Amino acid sequence: MHERLPVRLKPRPAMARFFVKHRVAVLRKSRPLTAVIVILLALAWIVLPLRAQAQQMRFIRDAEVEHTIRAYATPMFGAAGLDPSAIDVYLVNDNTLNAFVAGGMNLFLHTGLLRAASGPMQVMGVIAHEAGHIAGGHLASRRKELESTVPAMIASTLLGLAAGVVTGRGDVGIAVARAGQGAAITNLLSYTRSQEGSADQAAVTYMNQAGYSPEGLLAFMEVLEGQEVLLTNNQDPYLRTHPLTGDRIEFLRRAVKESPYTGQDAPTRLRAMHARMVAKLDGFLDAPRKTLRKYEGETTLAARYARAIAHYREPDLDKALEILDGLLAEHPDDPYFHELKGQMLFEHGRVEQALDSYRRAVELRPGEPLIRLALAEAQLQTNDPKLNGPALDNVQRVLNSEGNNAFAWRLAAIAHGRAGNTGMTALSLSEGAMARGDMRTAREQAVRAQKLLEEHSPAWLRAQDIQREAERRLKKREG
Repeated sequence: MHERLPVRLKPRPAMARFFVKHRVAVLRKSRPLTAVIVILLALAWIVLPLRAQAQQMRFIRDAEVEHTIRAYATPMFGAAGLDPSAIDVYLVNDNTLNAFVAGGMNLFLHTGLLRAASGPMQVMGVIAHEAGHIAGGHLASRRKELESTVPAMIASTLLGLAAGVVTGRGDVGIAVARAGQGAAITNLLSYTRSQEGSADQAAVTYMNQAGYSPEGLLAFMEVLEGQEVLLTNNQDPYLRTHPLTGDRIEFLRRAVKESPYTGQDAPTRLRAMHARMVAKLDGFLDAPRKTLRKYEGETTLAARYARAIAHYREPDLDKALEILDGLLAEHPDDPYFHELKGQMLFEHGRVEQALDSYRRAVELRPGEPLIRLALAEAQLQTNDPKLNGPALDNVQRVLNSEGNNAFAWRLAAIAHGRAGNTGMTALSLSEGAMARGDMRTAREQAVRAQKLLEEHSPAWLRAQDIQREAERRLKKREG
């Protein structure tokens, strides 16, 4: 778990949503015009693009957890006729139950959902449902429906303004605006309910085609069904964004009865992976004392895994290594145990020892970019000139599969700098800035790279492309 290397966007201030809500409540008591302005601000919040909403999310990366999710998702995506490698999966560090698809072929899963799931089939059911949204083209349809709904909401707001001006009563304007907006929102909600039913039907098909009963999806929906009586603010976001109806529950219950796979549990391999994933998330995301209490007295592999992580975070490295070495004695070829040992040693300053663990993890999982990136970082931290070349090679192999990995570009810049290649250093800094969304730095470093690189070389042409793209995005923002 790379908490020290999170992939995250700059967070929007937490007060923003509260500010809009609070100002609407206050200004409803004042002039109608001011109230309508704030209503339009609230409306703007609803239709903010995904990028702005994503700025509130905190993402985490972990090779083992991502591998587990891929093991769940691949058969579901395959059954949906989707290319699993074309869909990016993001882990959102949020303890609520939620999952959604957005921005094209992107699946977002909250860690709260993963930790709350009783087994792999619940998560697989949710993924199958989200695959139904992608395969059904619901993202484009939902965007089109939202575009047609927004003008109706604006029109009702302006109608409310006119009513308030004519009558001289702000409460009349607010009432008219509320009624019109309520109708528009209801229309949008009913449309998305039909999409939810369609995605459920698709999920059942995908689960059966992959050889699994849809009972996992039913179990998850039944958990949400118990939340319907809660106030909206207390409901998990999945329920708010995926409207739940009695018809959907009944459909899933019938589907479970009809499935030839009902009663069959997930394969032992997937259940073991799930237990390890939950234990790892618990160990890294909860306070160490809480994790130790939860797994106290348990002797399962997952429980010992969680306790090793908790002790490492206390920090009690000796105790953590004692438990982890015991796990490695039983499973000497487990790449994720070697990776974790490398991380423990690295973060406690024992870099030379960490190298051996990271190298072994890479040998066992050579195609895993996050493990290879950790090895490259450790190699550079030794300050050994002999390891600069191998580190750069490892970073380049990471970038071949994750070209927008900002941290990998940062390591590339360090390695090029130590090799005296200032042009490639500037280009790497420019690439990293692009990956972070820092267009000004990207442009500055791209201009610098062009002055240092051989003219018309592939690297020089790439720097020129970055400069143009950064300038285009800056102009779009400022315009």
